Amino acid sequence: MDTKNIGLRNIPVADTRVSNIDGERGKLIYRGYDILDLTKNSNFEETCYLLLHDELPSKSEFEQFKNELIAARPIVKQMQINMGNWRKDADPMDMLQAFVAALAGYYDEEFSNKEASYERATNLIAKIPTIVASWQRIRNGRDIVDPDSSLSHAANFLYMLSGEKPDPETEKIFDICLILHADHTFNASTFAARQVASTRAHMFSAVSAAVGALSGELHGGANYEVMRMLLDIKTEDNVESWIKQKMDNEERIMGMGHAVYKTYDPRAMVLKELSKKLAEKIGEPWFDITQKVEEVTINEMKKRKGVDIYPNVDLYSASVYYMLKIPTDLNTPIFAISRVAGWTAHIIEEKFAEAAPKPALYRPKAIYVGKYCGPQGCEYKPLDIRPETNQKASF
Repeated sequence: MDTKNIGLRNIPVADTRVSNIDGERGKLIYRGYDILDLTKNSNFEETCYLLLHDELPSKSEFEQFKNELIAARPIVKQMQINMGNWRKDADPMDMLQAFVAALAGYYDEEFSNKEASYERATNLIAKIPTIVASWQRIRNGRDIVDPDSSLSHAANFLYMLSGEKPDPETEKIFDICLILHADHTFNASTFAARQVASTRAHMFSAVSAAVGALSGELHGGANYEVMRMLLDIKTEDNVESWIKQKMDNEERIMGMGHAVYKTYDPRAMVLKELSKKLAEKIGEPWFDITQKVEEVTINEMKKRKGVDIYPNVDLYSASVYYMLKIPTDLNTPIFAISRVAGWTAHIIEEKFAEAAPKPALYRPKAIYVGKYCGPQGCEYKPLDIRPETNQKASF
């Protein structure tokens, strides 16, 4: 087997119009628009519209879409009551996956109607922040904060989370974070969503599968691991010895390196500036520590292995969220709050792509490396004549 292609690495599986990565030049494109241009000039609601509809909205289209998102923010009270029955120390991603799937029990799903799929996408984009914020309040024994229709998508989530309306600078920083995480081509969670959608399962199931894929530490859980690393390091003076010890033990430095980018991740460049701005504003050391982690890891990788390595999106997003006073274990759910825009755009594309060939059920081939007992297979022996111990296979 060609090890370069393990995990479908570098294997094209479908056409897409949603987004594109130029790993050599460090470019991320949403529907033809450079992510850096969008973070300077757009906002998350407009970016959602772009991802879903392939074009930036007109003024009237934007107002209508924004109002639809606002109207869809509330979730039924029974869902919040059900959250109260969960263990308060349950993983927020397990909670989110369960309640995204549960939305199907409250909202009809039209399997074949494209327009209805846009409505479901709007529902998911609007409701996932409410689910996450409700859980944060419930697990801490605090009253739920209902959505505020006067606030933007970014500001409303921070308000529902803390009960306090953010200042304009904080709102803008979080809005940029949402834009940066909204899509990233066929990453693990997006592929999971498209794979489930390819079976003609409904959108809530596909997004629930994506949330499950996102929860892993090698995907969406990475920024949580980055913040744990920074808290363990504690001070800038400890960075060099900490990094060297980890590398001596051949352990991974979270937030460094990317499967696709061969240069600086453009999202990391933006987040680095946001982290610096927040650190200067509130007087905390997390930007300086993170920047030192970047510098030492780059130097050590060059010396030890002769390779260049760069930060990915997780390295600086961790400190940004931490300085926004967001609980660390909500880092990955916040990733989902943003990425649901991309997931739903890909699901709609998977189900209703107009270009040939028509999307088909994903069915990759595996190479069997298990045991063979002969041309006819292994001989089945009844339980009472089998030996007491069998040699176990090594996996």
